[in-house]
Amino acid sequence: MIKDFFSLALKNLKSRGIRSWLTLLGIFIGITAVVALVSLGNALEMAVAGQFGISQTEVITIGAGGISGTGPPGSGVAKPLDMDDLAAVERVSGVKRAIRRNIESGKLEYNDKVVFGFAANVPNGQDREYIYKQLDKDPIAGRYLKDGDTGKVFLGYNFYVDKVGLDKEIIPGKKVLVNDKSFEVVGILDKKGSFIFDNLVFMNEKDMENLFDYGDVVDTILAQPTNPDEMAKLKEDIEKALRKSRNVKEGEEDFSVSTPEASMEEINALLNGVQAFIILVALISVFIGAIGIVNTMTTSVLERIREIGIMKSIGARNEHIFTQFFIESGLLGLIGGLVGAIAGTLIGVGGTMAINGFIGSEISPNIDFPLISFALLGSFIIGAVAGIAPAMKAAKQNPVDALRG
Repeated sequence: MIKDFFSLALKNLKSRGIRSWLTLLGIFIGITAVVALVSLGNALEMAVAGQFGISQTEVITIGAGGISGTGPPGSGVAKPLDMDDLAAVERVSGVKRAIRRNIESGKLEYNDKVVFGFAANVPNGQDREYIYKQLDKDPIAGRYLKDGDTGKVFLGYNFYVDKVGLDKEIIPGKKVLVNDKSFEVVGILDKKGSFIFDNLVFMNEKDMENLFDYGDVVDTILAQPTNPDEMAKLKEDIEKALRKSRNVKEGEEDFSVSTPEASMEEINALLNGVQAFIILVALISVFIGAIGIVNTMTTSVLERIREIGIMKSIGARNEHIFTQFFIESGLLGLIGGLVGAIAGTLIGVGGTMAINGFIGSEISPNIDFPLISFALLGSFIIGAVAGIAPAMKAAKQNPVDALRG
């Protein structure tokens, strides 16, 4: 019986041609937007997480506040961190190591081409090994920098495949000019999928300090906890130590102390807020589509009054008439949702590939089957609910009056 209802419903929808397709438009646009935006939102979250570049699950990051300009972390601030702040963090109980990180903007010249980017310092001793471990990648060519290396640099992956605009890839053993000073390339970091680290020039601490002359200024401090389970308490202890070191009161901090979880929560909250707003706009389109289904099915009832009369005269009961129109309206929503889900998925996959190409990440396009299933079920329910009133009107038709019509 139900199969017959669906078969007849499909036949009736086909017979209405262009009107049915126009009715689907609102549902189609809404479901396309919802599926595409959720897919792109998820991809964007993974891309942003990947841009941190370091596996900082057990690292607390300290930076200066009061930003007054643009540039790498720690630059353009009212009062930058310094070596006294580094020492204060090192003295905090529960800090296993505190590592100074400096990132400076500069130019690199190779093959008579010049590109501008950032250089980062590499600390000495055990801190060096810790940073390499956190990078979580081996050199794809050559080797890492070592203690005692002078006049040498280690480059991000994009220099190796020439995604920086030098018209020629750089391999270990070649010479490059960094801020007009010659350095030998000793190695290339394997691809991380981060536009920051894949374009970075790594330099030993002494070489970088001599080249950029930043003195005691510290852009960022990385603090490794002795006990990763006490990150929240250690964060508070570091804040207390820095308030004392920088002579500021609670609530007037000119620095920030963040854990990886807190940073990602803030970013995800922002992305989710934007995503929720756009999805809300998309749902308005779905609502408009539902109104279109009501109008189409109401018109269909008026056009098919004689058909309804014939059906009732040969034994069709009110519930049969109601079910027929109810299923037709549900199918209108389902077909619109199906086409929208396919289009939204394609947009999501294409958008993910575009994100990969733009920032150099390696996010795998993800087809969210639970989301698609929910979208299809929702579109059928929306269509069916929108058709309740017309279906009830059709079921209440008097067979004699209907045949006269």
